[in-house]
Amino acid sequence: MNCLVNGLAALALIVSFSQCAGNPDQQTNANAASANGVSGLKIAYVEVDTLLTKYNFCIDLNEEMVKKSENVRLTLNQKANDLNKQKQEFQTKYQNNAYLSQERAQQEYNRIAKLEQDLQELSNKLQSELMSENEKNSIQLRDSINNFLKEYNKTKGYDFIISNTGFDNLLYANDAYNITQEILEGLNARYVSKK
Repeated sequence: MNCLVNGLAALALIVSFSQCAGNPDQQTNANAASANGVSGLKIAYVEVDTLLTKYNFCIDLNEEMVKKSENVRLTLNQKANDLNKQKQEFQTKYQNNAYLSQERAQQEYNRIAKLEQDLQELSNKLQSELMSENEKNSIQLRDSINNFLKEYNKTKGYDFIISNTGFDNLLYANDAYNITQEILEGLNARYVSKK
């Protein structure tokens, strides 16, 4: 889950984009007006942390990742326990001279070493799959929010929609510019759970 939360926290950087409502000439005029000290920009901000904890799509992605992580953990633990049991049996037999020959003991040792190597490879593969799935989920979440904001902004006409994640980006803003709840409600209304 931490991977997903960390991955999704990176979303804050990605969502800190501007949604410019006008054409390039209007953008140039707005920049010139701003440079002259005239402020006519329409700006709002979204608390990304709130979206990550209350957007149903994100909640479902987190739950899915927690289940997958738990399944990976259980699978690896079971295989590690089986391997440890085989190691202990080998050690006991070896100490009690239960093998007919040194060659047979070496074969059994090699077999267990191969199982250990296979388990490490499986662990790496499953962890890599989890990371890949986490990245895919982060992209899906980012795209979902970006697409919604583009549609949302067609009627709202903001020049900038800024992300706020704790104290990372936005140190102070008047709450009147906070559109988080409106965005959250719109995202959740649009989202259809797979459950």
